[in-house]
Amino acid sequence: MTPFVLDERLANDTQPLADLPLCRALLMLDARYTWVVLVPRHAALSEVFELTPDDQQQLWREAGQLGQAMKAAFNGDKLNIATLGNVVSQLHVHVVIRHHDDDAWPAPVWGHGSAEPYSPGEQQAIQARLTALIETLDLGG
Repeated sequence: MTPFVLDERLANDTQPLADLPLCRALLMLDARYTWVVLVPRHAALSEVFELTPDDQQQLWREAGQLGQAMKAAFNGDKLNIATLGNVVSQLHVHVVIRHHDDDAWPAPVWGHGSAEPYSPGEQQAIQARLTALIETLDLGG
């Protein structure tokens, strides 16, 4: 059985937050958006349909509950949940809180400008806040 390995590009662009029942939750290192990436901890998957039906349900449970909690906690105007995979083929789900005044609104965040790094203090604060939020979720598993 091949072990789960996080794609190098995802590893370089994110910081770990927590392991959920199915996914590894990662903070996207772009201070312009509150953005989490969920990566199912299975080897060599690139499409949602490659997950078992139970794991598909768990993936959407994790993305939906996390997105709902993030939208409330960060006063979002819109929640974007997406699986693209055009650049990184490893199956992953973007959970992004959007605001009417963010850099890309109303366009998608992908390919819009360059990522802005968090200051060390900001990154610690957002990681702590998201980790605490994740701990409140009832994700089963």
